[in-house]
Amino acid sequence: MKNTNIRHIFFDLDHTLWDFDKNSELTFETIFNTNHPTIETAAFIEKYVPINQACWKLYQYDKITHAELRYARLKHSFDALQYTISDAEIDQIAEDYIRLLPENNNLFEGTFEILDYLSKNYTLHIITNGFAEVQYKKISNSKIGSYFQTITNSEMAGVKKPNPIIFEYALDLAKAKKENSIMIGDCLEADVQGALDVGLEAIFFNANKVDVSQNIVQINHLLELKKYL
Repeated sequence: MKNTNIRHIFFDLDHTLWDFDKNSELTFETIFNTNHPTIETAAFIEKYVPINQACWKLYQYDKITHAELRYARLKHSFDALQYTISDAEIDQIAEDYIRLLPENNNLFEGTFEILDYLSKNYTLHIITNGFAEVQYKKISNSKIGSYFQTITNSEMAGVKKPNPIIFEYALDLAKAKKENSIMIGDCLEADVQGALDVGLEAIFFNANKVDVSQNIVQINHLLELKKYL
């Protein structure tokens, strides 16, 4: 059922509009082909994905720093692969990864169509925990920047989702009211519960079709948003 009160839609970026997993794998493939050709990218990714998620969760709650995140997710992945690599080489890969990642700009299927559809009747915004410089490049290079009136990142707000301060910051920047706003994202904890706790409505982008509570409004494809908005 469509919600007629909504005026402002806040999107997460990575894993919601911007296909982080696909773009990340392509980036590592480029790096390894150039400097570490014996590494099989698929084998690395199998180790890296859960390790990266665990590191991001620590970063999300300020248990590790930005620099520690960049190093640890690579170090632990190479250790899991039993691949010998120096700290200097890890630092170089970390730099190359951040530089090259925004050059790959695969979006989730239906991104442009749903943004075209929603932008006719709603004001669109982004709230992201990603690093500011990298996120702006992703948004610009993938040609979606014109759809969004405001972009809030964790560096601007000084905190990360699900901290309520970042949602309040984004609402103030957008000049939006909670009762007229909704958050759409792929993370139950950071995006959905974080928004609900502040008083926004939320929709879970469940592309991987994980089991969730029936109380959670969810979609498996971006175009399903037309049912609600």
